[in-house]
Amino acid sequence: MHAMAVTLEGPGRLALKRLELHAVEASDVVVSIHWSGVSTGTEKLLWTGEMPPFPGMGYPLVPGYESVGRIVDAGPDAQGRIGEWVFVPGASCYADARGLFGGAAKTLIVPSARALPIPESLAEQGVLFALAATAQHALAGGEPPDLIVGHGVLGRLLARMTIAAGAPAPTVWDNKAHRRTGAIGYDVIAPKDDDRHDYHAIYDASGSSDVIDILIGRLARQGEIVLAGFYANRISFAFPAAFQREARLRVAAEWQPEDLAATHTLIESGALDLAGLVTDVAPASDARTAYPTAFEDQECLKLVLDWSELA
Repeated sequence: MHAMAVTLEGPGRLALKRLELHAVEASDVVVSIHWSGVSTGTEKLLWTGEMPPFPGMGYPLVPGYESVGRIVDAGPDAQGRIGEWVFVPGASCYADARGLFGGAAKTLIVPSARALPIPESLAEQGVLFALAATAQHALAGGEPPDLIVGHGVLGRLLARMTIAAGAPAPTVWDNKAHRRTGAIGYDVIAPKDDDRHDYHAIYDASGSSDVIDILIGRLARQGEIVLAGFYANRISFAFPAAFQREARLRVAAEWQPEDLAATHTLIESGALDLAGLVTDVAPASDARTAYPTAFEDQECLKLVLDWSELA
C-alpha cells in the first residue's frame, strides 16, 4: 500500500511524495484522511531547523499530528470499525520516511486504539482535538489560569476551557494587536496595559523562552507559571525574584489518552466551542505553499490541508 504524504526532506525543504506504507496488522485500521492540521509550534521548528534533539528526529520525515478522516479498511481484529469518522494523532506507518509525527498523508495505518471516533459534523475543526487535549492536560495539572500569555489557538483554547470548567474568565496577554481580537467571554490586552502583579496561575502559551523573568514579576507569592508551549531555546530566569515570591514552575508535557477523552466530552456536550480557530484551508496539493503560509502569515491562526481531491 502507498499514500501521498507531506515529506520534509530537511529544513525549509518540503515535498509531496508517494510513500510505501507498512503492512496492516491484525488490530490496525486504515484511515482515509480528509483534513490534517499544520502546527505552528513543533512543525514550525522542524521547518526552520530549530527543533531540539527529540526521539524520532531525522529527515526525511512526515510531519503532522492532527488528522481527521474515515476508516476504510482494517485488520481482522478491527473490522467492526470500518466506516467510522475518526481523529488520528499521528502515525508511524512509512517504510521509507520517519513518522515524526506522521499524520500529514492521504492514508494512514494506525493501531485501532489510536483512532478516536469524533462527530463528522465538526468537519475541519476536528483537527483541533490535539491542541485542545494539550490545553486540557495543562489545566488538569493545577489551578485554573488567571493569566494566559499568547492568544494563538492554544491560548484561546486554554481560555475557553477555563470558562467551560466554571472558573473565572482569565486575562489574556498578546503583544500583537491583530491577535487581540476574537475573544469570547474574556479580555485580551497588551502586557504594557496591565499593572497587576498578583497572578496566582500564569499559563504561557507563547512558546517564548524570553518571558519567564517578566512572568515571575507578575506572580503572587507561591504563584505558579505553567509552560504550556514548546520551547526551542533554554529556559532561564533570575533567581532572586523567583526566591522572593517562592515561585513554582510546571512543565505541561504531551497530552495523555485521558485528556483526549475529557476533551471529547467537552466538545460533544457543547461546553467547548471550536468555532473561529481554523482560519485557512488549502488543498493538500498546494502543501509547498501552504506550510510557509501557516508559519509566516500573521493573519493565519490555524491552517488545515484538505486531502479530499487526492487519490
